[in-house]
Formats: sequence, C-alpha cells, structure tokens
Amino acid sequence: MKKEQLSLKTINQLKYSVIIGYAVIITSAILLVATLAMRSSERALKTKVSSLVSSLNVQMKLNLDGYLDRMETIAALAFATEDTYKYDATSPDNDEYDALAREKNISDNLFGLCIMDNFLDYGIVYRNQRAVGKISNGTKLEFGETMYEDLESMISNSRTRDGWAAGYHGNYNRIYYVKRIHENALMVISFYTDELKNVFDNPETMNDMTIRLLDRNYNILYSSKEEEIGEEMPADLTGRIQQVNNATVLDDDYLVTVNTCGDDWYVVCSIPTDIIMQEQHQTTALIRIAAAIAALLALLIGMIFAVNLTKPVERYISLLDIKAHNDQLTGILNKVSFEELSKKRIQNEIPTVPHALIVLDVDNFKGVNDTLGHAYGDEVLSGIGSTLRAVFSTEDYLGRIGGDEFCVLVNTDPPENMAYTDYIRSKCDMLCEAFHKFYTGDDGNYKISASIGCSFFVKDGSSFDTLYHAADGALYASKHRGKDTYTFAGEEANSNA
Repeated sequence: MKKEQLSLKTINQLKYSVIIGYAVIITSAILLVATLAMRSSERALKTKVSSLVSSLNVQMKLNLDGYLDRMETIAALAFATEDTYKYDATSPDNDEYDALAREKNISDNLFGLCIMDNFLDYGIVYRNQRAVGKISNGTKLEFGETMYEDLESMISNSRTRDGWAAGYHGNYNRIYYVKRIHENALMVISFYTDELKNVFDNPETMNDMTIRLLDRNYNILYSSKEEEIGEEMPADLTGRIQQVNNATVLDDDYLVTVNTCGDDWYVVCSIPTDIIMQEQHQTTALIRIAAAIAALLALLIGMIFAVNLTKPVERYISLLDIKAHNDQLTGILNKVSFEELSKKRIQNEIPTVPHALIVLDVDNFKGVNDTLGHAYGDEVLSGIGSTLRAVFSTEDYLGRIGGDEFCVLVNTDPPENMAYTDYIRSKCDMLCEAFHKFYTGDDGNYKISASIGCSFFVKDGSSFDTLYHAADGALYASKHRGKDTYTFAGEEANSNA
C-alpha cells in the first residue's frame, strides 16, 4: 500500500513538473515573440517618423527658398525703370530740381511695385543717406547715420551682389534683403520675422515638433516657440547638427533634421523621442498585457490539470523597509531625518552664515496624557507641529526629536536692520505667546506651556552635536527658572536672563 502511494506521489510530482515546464516554455515563447514584435514595431515607427519629419523639413526648406526667391524677384522688378539703376543721388553734378523729379519718379515706381502690404521697407538707400521708395521711420531710427554702411555689410554674396540678414543690433524681429544697384545705391526689402509663420506651417499631426530657422552662427531667427527668437540654439541640439548641412539625427532624446537654405541659413525641425514613441509605448503596453494574458492562460491551463494534485504556490513579496522622513503625528521631520539634514547643513556651512538651534520641551505634557488621555496628547503634539510651521519659515528645519521634545534649525536671515539675536528672540517670543493660547481638554481648561533653549552657530558650537548640547543646557535652565520661558546658551548662570 505504501509502495502504491509512493508511486502515485511520484507520478503526481512528475505531472506537476511537466505542467510547470510546459507553462514556462509557453510563457517564454510568448514573451520572446512579443519582444521581437515590439522591437520590430519600434524600429518601423522610428524609420517612418524620421522619414516624415525629414520630408517636412525639406518641404519647409523649399517653402522658405521659394519665399526668399519671391522677395528677390520683387526686388528685381524695380530695375524695370532705367532711373532706378542709373540715378545716383550722391553725384555732385545733379541738378536739385531734376534730382527731386527723378527721385519722385523712382519712388512712384517703387510704390507701384510694392504689392505686398507686409513689407516694412521697399526702397533704395544711397551712400549719402538719401532714400527713395518705402523706407520706414523705424528703419531710419534703428540704423541712424550709418544706415548705408550697415546695410552694405549685409551683402554676403559677391557674385549676385546681394544678401539676407537678421539680428541687426540684437533685433530679431526683422529680416532684411539688400541688393547692390550700383556703387552708391542699395535696394532694401525688409519684413517682420513673424511673416514666416505662413512659410513654416506645422501640420496638426506634428504639433509637438519645434521648427526653427537659424543663421550661420546658430542664432534663432524664427521659432515656432516665439520666446526663443533671438536666442542661441539650445546646446543639446546644436551638438547634434553642428557642421552638418543636411541630415537627420535620431537618438534616445531627440529626432532632429536640418537643411541648409537661403543665405547659409538652416531649417531645423526637432521633436523629443519620448513624444515620437508615445503611441508606441501604448502599443507596447497593450502587447505586454496581451502577452501576460496569454502567459496567464497557459499557466491556468496547466493548473487545471494539477488542481487536484497540488495546491497553488503562494508567492510572498518582501516589503522594503522605507524610512519615512516625516513624523506621522505632527507632519514635521522625525528625529533621524532632522538630525541628518541639520548635520549636513551645519557641516557644509561657512562660519559667517548665522544659524540658531532651538530646542523646545512641552511643560506638563505627562499630565495631559495622564489626566486627559493619549488621544488628547496626540492632539496637543499635532497642534505643536502646526504652531511650529506657523512661526517658522519653510526654509527652517522643524523636527520632533522625542515624545514631547521638538527642535528647530533656523536657516532664514533676519529682516533688514535687525540683529540676529533679536530675530531669534522674536521667534522665541512668538512661540511662548502661541503656547499661552494653548489650551486643551473638553472645556479647554487644561493649560500647557513650553520651555525653550537656544544656541547659536558658531558662537556656541560649530557642529550639530555641540549646538544641541548647548541648546539642551539652556532648555534645562529654562526648566529650573520655572518653565514657560526661553534661555539662550551662555545665559544659564543668569537667573534673570
């Protein structure tokens, strides 16, 4: 009989082992397939989004090139009139009346060609600072007497004798196109940078993508984040595209594409990789859930066969013993956390920075517990925590370091023209005053008070332990003086301190 029972037990153990092995193999297979599927999907998504953003960047580069070409074409229309490119306002041979007539004729012609209302400037500036056409007062004020020379410095292409520029004297609100007419005359077109919104139209599906136009020094001429305009490109992005004219970079942090356009400018599109992978992460989560469900089903199928042969294995999870920073009753720091923070603060502090350590002990607290019960005692302690938070700043460290003992490391500076000792004295006065109003009991007829001791860094000690020892001595001096008072370290010998 024993032999039969032993054989049955052995068979059952074997069945159980086979079932567990089956569940492990099926689960591993499911996880392997799921992992391969997730990685393949992730690669495909990154490739697709990279291609999409790269195509968008190219399209925006073409849009910008087309926009700039249109501006240059409009500038070239001015040359249809002979006076535009032959007249020289700086010539000493000019007849005054004839010069005025010719300049009026040129201006009328330019105003007729200025078909875009968004132009700030569409005119000609001469070396002697005379101007014809539409030259705004803002431009004249911005450039002043050096307008011709400053505009001439914007010509960057010696072959076509023209150039684009922005950021004149740090003003990135305008973009200028300058073309030389002859030795003493420049054609000028300018418009607000904000006009590029229509050029860099971001599809709704890519709202999280940031579009920027940079100059050759990687200063931001335009950004879909308007607050960036005029600033330097963020260093983490500059490092990815520096010395690169046309490229797509994708890493764990960003997808960045860059294309050169216009006058050595760069169109840069960037989007955080986390945002790109947001939907993928959701898909991955679904795959993992499906894999987990499939694995669970496989395990359940195995357990059905073993339900009469074995009991489910219970898994016990060890709980981590996490040290709580705050005292649960008062809401302020507990003893360990208070001492750790205070020691670190004092250890790293320079001697010229004032600090005070205030130690507070509740008078007659044992009577509260003995007379009214521990529930009232807990209410008193909780109220003291609220009182300390009301008296001291959030920069000060507040701690409960014993049953009815509290400690404060004062880190805040006193008001202007107030001595530090007077500042600490005022805090102690506020504490005593708060405790004068501290009643408990059903009828509010049970009075408590506080004995307080205080020490100063570095007068009374240069470490937390020495400061605490000094403050604790001052506390006991307050106790001997009749309680409900405070004493500064060094005043213990003076009973009338």
